[in-house]
This record gives sequence, structure tokens and C-alpha cells, in this order.
Amino acid sequence: MMLGKPSSRAPRPLLGLLVVLHASCAASPSTLATTSTPRIDAPTPAGEAFLWLEDIEGPDALAWVRAENALGTSALEAHPDFEVFREDALAVLTSPERLPYPRLMGGYVVNFWRDAQNERGVWRRVSPEGYRAPDPAWDLLLDVDALAAAEDANWMWAGASCAYPAYRRCLVSLSIGGADASVRREFDVEERRFISPDEGGYLLGESKSRLSWRDENSAFYGPAFTEEQMTSSGYPRAVYLWERGRPPEEATLLLEGEVSDVSVWGTRVWDGDTPYDFIGRSPTFYTRSYALWHDGQLLPVEIPEDARIVALLDGQLVVELKSPWQADGATFPQGALVSADISGIWGEGLRFALLFEPEAHQAIEGVTTTQTTILVSLLSNVVGELLRIRRHGGTWEQERVDVPSLGTISVISADDRSDRFYYTSEGFLTPPTLYEADAVSVTATAIRREPSWFDEGGMRVDQRWATSADGTEIPYFVVSPPSDSSPTPGPVLLSAYGGFEISRTPFYSGVLGRNWLARGGTYVVANLRGGGEFGPRWHQAALREQRQRSFEDLIAVAEHLITEGVTTPAQLAIQGGSNGGLLVAAVMVQRPELFGAVVSAVPLLDMRRYHLLLAGASWIAEYGDPDLPEDWAFLRTYCPFYNLRPDAAYPVPFVWTSTRDDRVHPGHARRFVARMRALGHDVVYYENIEGGHGGAANQRQRAYIAALTYAYLWSTIGHPLGP
Repeated sequence: MMLGKPSSRAPRPLLGLLVVLHASCAASPSTLATTSTPRIDAPTPAGEAFLWLEDIEGPDALAWVRAENALGTSALEAHPDFEVFREDALAVLTSPERLPYPRLMGGYVVNFWRDAQNERGVWRRVSPEGYRAPDPAWDLLLDVDALAAAEDANWMWAGASCAYPAYRRCLVSLSIGGADASVRREFDVEERRFISPDEGGYLLGESKSRLSWRDENSAFYGPAFTEEQMTSSGYPRAVYLWERGRPPEEATLLLEGEVSDVSVWGTRVWDGDTPYDFIGRSPTFYTRSYALWHDGQLLPVEIPEDARIVALLDGQLVVELKSPWQADGATFPQGALVSADISGIWGEGLRFALLFEPEAHQAIEGVTTTQTTILVSLLSNVVGELLRIRRHGGTWEQERVDVPSLGTISVISADDRSDRFYYTSEGFLTPPTLYEADAVSVTATAIRREPSWFDEGGMRVDQRWATSADGTEIPYFVVSPPSDSSPTPGPVLLSAYGGFEISRTPFYSGVLGRNWLARGGTYVVANLRGGGEFGPRWHQAALREQRQRSFEDLIAVAEHLITEGVTTPAQLAIQGGSNGGLLVAAVMVQRPELFGAVVSAVPLLDMRRYHLLLAGASWIAEYGDPDLPEDWAFLRTYCPFYNLRPDAAYPVPFVWTSTRDDRVHPGHARRFVARMRALGHDVVYYENIEGGHGGAANQRQRAYIAALTYAYLWSTIGHPLGP
């Protein structure tokens, strides 16, 4: 899913969070008809129906899951090409020819890698010079497969953070089965071993606690083990300074927030050799307050509550604005970058100046710094661009970086001790190419390219526009197969997200290419309001009571594809994950006649109870508060769970989730499916026991879920199910 915007674009395993598995349907609903016979509830009000399925590992709930899994997988595995789908997906996901995405750290290129031999993965490093070699001589840091076997634990890699500037001591995060909650253990990179608490090492048990380095001997600590320590969203309510060698109970309290907050945190930011400690509090998902911990005092950073600090370079604090802001007699536009001398925080006040203002068709996707340069990743009509900003003689100078056009440009990593950085360029039909670049000379060299996983010959990509219900023009990309292999109209997989200011940009997927495009399917990505494709205004246009706009945008794209003769309702599938799972389920309920298939992955679907489940309370700023009558009034109008009707002719949807998803509760998917069945509708369900919010814990599971998805798609909008 996503449900939250990352600070920088990361490589996509299946799109990052889920690579957007896909859907479409043309056969009659009976093609995928299944019958479930587990526990039956007595008649109850809709909001109270099947609440027992929220007991994640309860015996009755798991019995229901096993029964549904048996029904769904047996039907989909019967597709004659199921094993081909799985083998093709696994070949792509485990190929040694994939890009080993780099992270620059302490003079090394660090990489985490999974393949057929390393299912859980290995953490490794090599010099930048060695990384350029066709077959780098990687130095192994940690083998997660070996660790899991030695400790008899279901460890999944969840990342590592290393202490600047030596980067010798690292906090390694290990998840059990892929959940967001993880264990943090201190690791010595040079000695290749974990440091035990008896030796003064840091250790945190499984939780959503926060732990980030201040220096090698202290860390900012946010505990989230007990209800008293957590916000209503399940994240830390307070932040402490934890000195090495002391028990966590003796850590010094720096800031305590409110139970209603989303979270509280602390972080150290380096500007060259100068450190700055920021303590933050997030009352909502989109608001935050910053304070600089300076000489033992918390000094507030006077910026708008919805603004974000995105960089610190050459003594200049760089802030991204989400709303227009008037300060010091100037008006700064929404979506702009502004900067001020950081000494104003403890001096005479911050005095901001405009650094960069995106044009109406542009959006800032990310901000990264090298030793001397700010790199701004831009979208211009949903196409990637890169801007370099450097400070010279006390003023900022801007220059566009010459990058490949008509694709997505992603800064993968930048060095804080030099001006080296890596970026990728990719498109729907163009495999990612990795460039090593210098931010001063603005030169770049292509050092790696992922192979083509399918024959793109004759395929094409177009950007088109549909008109939504209120007249707004909505862009979307169409990836078409060769005209002679897929006469129009044909099967179309329409993917969208439409929330949390997350942009859907062109990406290359060998799994999609082999199993969908190369077989004659058309793939469409819609850039709906609620996303970030045109900056904060695009996102804010579909917030809270305006959510229906996102649904209307998707409906407009679907109708445009039909009226343009690209497809027919029986051949049109919609797919989305997480917030996108809510999107496609809501649209299916509102306009079932438009679609032949629906894939709703790790979705939230009960908008009356979402804020009571796991991290749901953190999304109230996006959706609204169901406990407020005025908010429930608009949430009720589109809530998929509540709006299911017994007399509607829905397509047979494929709903899948993960038992270990501790971000979006699996009860959403379970109860929706159970209620569909109770109302007499067919549905296909799969619940992966592992995987967290990404749905899968390893490449083998990703390949299996992909195979289920393509078997579903081709058996509905493509060919009848089974031999």
C-alpha cells in the first residue's frame, strides 16, 4: 500500500509497497464462483457483523481464513498457466541480473540483496570503484538466512541505521514475518557481530518503538511497548535521550506528547561536521512541530504546522510548504521550498527567502543533499526531472540536470562526504538504468541497466486525459500491447492509488510485462486527486469530505477508456492496494456495471472502525473521524463495507491481505469478504500468513501472490478458468 509518503523514492519490489498487482474481468461471475461454509453469524447490524474476524489469530478467525484460502487458491491454481505465471514472476524477482540498488555510507556502497539462494537476504558492501565492476566483489556484513537458522527465528530484514560519521555501529531492525513492528539490535560492522546489552549494546524487543542515533554513545529513544507509552495510533508518545550503558528506564525525557498525537520523535541532522538535534511532535499525519535541542533547551522552529524540514546545508534550513505562507511581509506559494539561516532559531528569528517555486504542472517528489548540493526530484506532468541547487557567495543558484526524458527519475542515494550520488531512470517499457553522477560537475555515467524481461517490440506508451465529474482533467498513462496481438477493445488493467500525496509514476516491471503486457493485456495507471502528482493542491483536493473526488476521477478514467474503444466494461479490471484497495472497493460498490474484475490488496474497507484498528487513528487527517457525526456522514456515503447491497450485480473481486499486516488490520478484508458472502455475492480471498503490509515476506511469496493475481485476471477478463 503505502499509507504514508516516504522521504525519498526507493526501488520497488512490487511497486515499493506492493507493485500493484493487477485485475480485469470478462467472464460471467459464475466463472469464479466459490462457496464458503465456516461459522455463520446471527443477523446483526452491518457495523457489528463479523467482528470476531478482527481477532487476528483467534481460532475461529483462522479457521475461516484457512477455509477461504483453500477455496480461493484451489480455484486460481487450477488455471492452466498458473505455474507459468509463478515461474516467470520468480525468475524476474530472483534474477542475479536485477539492479543491486546502492546506498552510499561511510565511503562504501551498501546493498541488501535477496535471490534464489538468499531468501531472507544478505547485507553487504563494496567500494564505489568495486561497485562499478560487472560482478562486484561484495563484502558480506550479515546473512539473515543464516541468522534466522541459527536463532530459530522468522527474521525478516527491516533496515539498518548506522552512526555518523564512522558508520561502524549500526542499529539493525529485524521483523518477525514482515510486520512493521521490529526488534532493534546493535551491530558492529567491522567485527560482523551483534553487541549484547552486557557489552553496552542497544537492544529493543519487538515493537513500533523508535531508536535513532545521536552519536555512537547515545540515541533518541521512543518506547512503544505499553498502552501508556503509545499514542492512539500505536506509535511512541514521548522521546528520551538514552546514554550508552544505562538502562532505558534511566533515559532522560525530552518531550512528551498527547495520547491523541500520531507520534513523537528525535533525530540528529549533520551539516558537514556540525550536528543539530531536532525533537518533533506530530499531532496529525500532516502536521508537526519542530524544536531544536540547543544548549539543553528546546527552541521552537517557527514554521507552519503543515510544513516539513527537508534539508540542512551550509547553515541553511530548507523547508517545504504545503500551504501558502505569509512571513516577514512576503507570501510564499503552496508547494514551494524556502530557506533561512538556522542560527535564527537561537538568535533573532528565522528569516525565510524563496528557494524554489514549482510551476502549476509540477510537483516536488523529493529533496536530497550531497556534501555541497541540494538535489530536487520533480514531476512535470508526471514525468521526472532533476534540479540542482547550490549556494555560492551567499546566494542560491539553480540548474536543471540533464537526465533522460519521458520517464521516472529517482535519486537512489547521495554521499554526505562528497558530491557523488546515484539515480535511476525508467519507464513502463524501459528497464531501469543506474547512473553514477557528480553534483558539482553535473556529469553522469550509466553503470548498470536491468535487462529487458519481455519483448517490448510494437508496444507503446501514451499519456491521456479524462474529464472528472467536476470538470477537472485527470491524466493517465496507457501501456498498449502490439496492435496485431490485441485488437481494440481488449482486456485492460487499470491501477490507481489516489491518497496520501503519493504519486503514481511510470515504472518498469518484468512481472507485469511477462504476465500481462506480453500476453496482450493493456496496462493503465491513473493519476487521481488525493495523490501528489501536482503537489499538495492535488492531494488536498480529495481530503476528508472531498474523498468522493478521487472515486469520481477513477470512474472518469474508466469511462474514458470505454468510450475511446480501448476496452469494454466486461474486459476492464481495477486494482489498488492499501488506500488503493479502499479506492477500488468503493468504486466497485458505486459503479459495479463498469468493471469485470477488481483486485483489492491489503485494503482498509470499514470506515466506521478503521481508526480503532492498529495504526488507523493516524489517518484521521486523511479520511476524517468516524466518531464525529459530521465526519461519519460523508464517510458513510462511500464506506465499502456499509454500502454493499444484496441486489447489486458486482464483479467477483479478488481480495487479499496478510495476517502479519500490523498497519492495516486484516479484519478489514476478512469482514468485507464475509459480508459479501452473507449478502449472496461471490468473492475470491487469499490471506498470506506472513508479509506485513507489503503482503509478502520474500520473493517466493511475492511470486505466488502475483501468480494468483494473473490467474484471476486472465480467468475473468481473459479466458475461462481452468483447463
